[in-house]
Amino acid sequence: MPQARTNGIVIEYEIAGPEDGAPLLLIHGVGAQLIRWPDALLDRFAEAGFRTIRFDNRDSGLSTHFGTSPSPDIAAIIAARARGEEPELPYTLADMAADSLGLLDVLGIEQAHVLGMSLGGMIAQAMALAQPARVLSLALVMTNSGNPGLPPSDAEALRALAVAPPDPVADREAHLAHMTRRSQILGSPSYPTPESALRRFAALAADRCFDPGGVTRQTAASRGAPDRREALRALSVPTLVVHGADDRLIPAEAGDELAALIADTWLLRIRGMGHDLPAQLFDLIVPAVKANADRAA
Repeated sequence: MPQARTNGIVIEYEIAGPEDGAPLLLIHGVGAQLIRWPDALLDRFAEAGFRTIRFDNRDSGLSTHFGTSPSPDIAAIIAARARGEEPELPYTLADMAADSLGLLDVLGIEQAHVLGMSLGGMIAQAMALAQPARVLSLALVMTNSGNPGLPPSDAEALRALAVAPPDPVADREAHLAHMTRRSQILGSPSYPTPESALRRFAALAADRCFDPGGVTRQTAASRGAPDRREALRALSVPTLVVHGADDRLIPAEAGDELAALIADTWLLRIRGMGHDLPAQLFDLIVPAVKANADRAA
């Protein structure tokens, strides 16, 4: 796969879809590599007329990692934000947004539609707030505004993320079992992914990159970011908010709030959807992303 040098780092990326398609930048969540965007979803976007750009965020996959940075203390970062202080971070959400914008620069793309999931949705917001003219439309999936007063995550979902996965080199079976169980806890109760598919993907991801430190540093960037509510009220970009009514990690109230904050936003709240993007919902979500993108014309 090709790489881009921008913002002082290397970004691994992949482009798919028709050459004359509307550019759609896909930004995934904490620890998620570009392979987390399944080919079947890319095919649906291509059929809808999009040329997709998927990539590894910094500290994930084959992009630059920051392993020499001190391990951040997430609890201290949250406490600092609560006191109104700027926490010490290996890098910020703004840095990650600059990575995304820099990738578009390297590719010669002046404007793009942007779809962000979870942490990727926070990065997408930061992009639109920093350079709104470059974001044609926003699709914000299972993400939040940075409001610390939102309902908390489900306790079991937090525990699933808090426990570090076993090293796949030391104990591959334990790693696959751990990651499969984590996906089941966070997944969509009405649209379950077969266990065999979850294990197969966990193996692919482990073989491509395993860096739990990167997950912690990305989490620090998200939890250390300032509250975006006031800035989002001034945003004027065609926006679609997609959120699972059964999301145990980022409760659905976060999606409701985003839809209320950003002017003229469409809200798609899906019963039975959790903190994932099951294949059973592609035929619902892709047309919604397309319809929202068409508003930019």
